[in-house]
Order: sequence, then C-alpha cells, then structure tokens
Amino acid sequence: MTNRESARRLSPEQSAALHGGLVIPAHPLALDENRRLDEQSQRALTRYYLASGAGGIAVGVHSTQFEIREPRHDLFETVLALASEEVERAGIGRPFIRVAGICGPLGQALSETETAIRLGYDAALLSMGGLGDLSEEGLLERTRRVAEKMPVIGFYLQPSVGGRAFSYGFWRRFADIPNVVAIKMAPFNRYQTLDVVRAVCHSPRRDEIALYTGNDDNIVADLLTTFRFETDGGTVEKEVVGGLLGHWAVWTRRAVELLEEIKAVRSGSSLDREWLTRAVQVTDTNAAFFDPAHGFAGCIPGIHEVLVRQGLMQGTWCLNPEEMLSPGQSEEIDRVYAQYPRLNDDEFVAAGLAEWRA
Repeated sequence: MTNRESARRLSPEQSAALHGGLVIPAHPLALDENRRLDEQSQRALTRYYLASGAGGIAVGVHSTQFEIREPRHDLFETVLALASEEVERAGIGRPFIRVAGICGPLGQALSETETAIRLGYDAALLSMGGLGDLSEEGLLERTRRVAEKMPVIGFYLQPSVGGRAFSYGFWRRFADIPNVVAIKMAPFNRYQTLDVVRAVCHSPRRDEIALYTGNDDNIVADLLTTFRFETDGGTVEKEVVGGLLGHWAVWTRRAVELLEEIKAVRSGSSLDREWLTRAVQVTDTNAAFFDPAHGFAGCIPGIHEVLVRQGLMQGTWCLNPEEMLSPGQSEEIDRVYAQYPRLNDDEFVAAGLAEWRA
C-alpha cells in the first residue's frame, strides 16, 4: 500500500459538510493566573463551541498560541487531546471536523501530523509561517508530504503576524496536490485573496477544494461573494463557503446563525444592501478584538477578554507575558458591545455556562 493510499481521508459526510460551509472557531488557550493550563476552562470552551453549533474546531493554531510547542510549556499534545476528548464525549451526531494546526520544518510538521492522527484529528491546517528559508517549491513538497498522511487545509497568513506573500503560481500548484481539501485565505488583502481563488478555479481539482475565509476584516463580504473566472474549461464560479476564524472563537452562536442566514441569501436571486452594513459592523467588532490599531499586538488577549467577560475564561493571560491588551482596547470592546448588541451571544453563554464548566 502506498503512502497516498493509506492517508487519512475525510468521510463523505465530513466532506459534504466542509463544502456546504462550516463555522470553525480557532480554539484559544485558557490559562490561570500562573500562566498554567486551566483545564476546566479549556474544556468549557470546547463544550461551548459544540453547543453553539460549530461544524469543527481548529486547535494548535495561532489563537491557541504557538508557544504551546516550546519544551518549557510542552502543551501541544495536551491541548489537542483535551479538545478531542470533549468532541468524543459529546457524541453530537452530525459531521464535525477536528482540525490540528501543524507548524514548523518538515520533520516537526510530520511529527505533529502523526500526533494529530493518533488523537483523532481529521485535517491539518498547515502553517507556512516561520519558514523563510524554504522556497515555494520547498513549501509545496512539505505540503505533499503532510497530505500523504492526512487531509490538508492550506493557510494564507497575513505577513503582519508572521506570514509571507506567495505567487499565483504557488497557489495554482498547491491546488493540484492530492488530499488538499480546503484553503483558509487570511492575507487580509483582496489582491492576494483573489490569487488563491483564481488558482483554485483553474485547477482540475477545483471541486475537491473548499474555500474558507480567514480574512477577519472582511468576513461577511467574503461569504457573500461569488467569484467567477474564465478558464480553458469554460466559466467557473466558486464561493467562500465558511470560515476558520479567530474572530469566531467569540460570539460563536451568533456566527453560526450568521452563516445560516448567508447560506439562505446565497440561494436567492437578490441581495439586500443591508448586508453591506452588517459586513461593516462585523469588521468593526473585529477591529476591537484584533487590535489593528496596534499592529494586531492584542489580538489574542482581545479574544480572551470577551471570553472572560462571559465567564468562559478566568483571565486574558498568555504564555508570553508581553502579550496583553493594548491601551484603549478594553474600551473599544466596551464600545462594540454597546453599539452592536445583537452580535453578542451573552445570553446563550449564560444559559449554558454552568453545564460547560461542570
């Protein structure tokens, strides 16, 4: 049996759900005042996402803090295991996709992939950050090697938080790799987002790859857009069907409802201009959470701050003590809470919190 034949695959039900569009929160890391893992809160977060109707979770990603891999913390396997245990325990009875964040040079990436497979994960969100010494071809070969083991979700990360710019040709070849099942587009750049979509549309594997937004500054517009390109095979249309987002790690119940509304709109023939207003409102809340005013320095603590206010986490602590809310960020979160009350899910969380923390 070849490596490709033995690779983990999504089930038909999972694949259909992925292409139908899912809310996949990027799972935060809950710590106590000593910056040690708060297992009760960590489990509560997973239970919250499951109860909210999320179609998956992404663990070991940027929102989970890359420092979990450092030997002094050694939390990568632990946090992946906790989330997977909660998914198994819930027995939710619908397709659900456990996504593991995979990082580092080839050896590290393959080792993390093996850990994810052993813990029951379904797909790898393959980061290409921190690999400036690798050429585009080197990164493609790394992707092929991981995809020989489990389904890969590509990841276009914005340069301001450690990503790099890639050519259209890179994404065109990336889309042709067997067992690449989706691409998360998060360059926070319309030109670069178009490169990915156009590349997928020109690939013979276009129908095997689901497009997901990670553009937290443009979530609703991404989800409402039909991309159309002329190819050698004729006109091809592609939609961004769902999101794998740090933004959706908070107010997740409302995110699930939002995506369902958008799916209904996409099946219709007209689009109410009110959606443009709603798109801006979501982007405004993201600005408060993700802190672009300070170069995204407070993006992880900003997510934590909302979860602390809801009782899902004890504090905004990060493994890196220098990561904290930026000046004025708490007040910005106050502002968007007051201005867009229908976007929060505080009542939903309050109703389920005791059960999730039990």
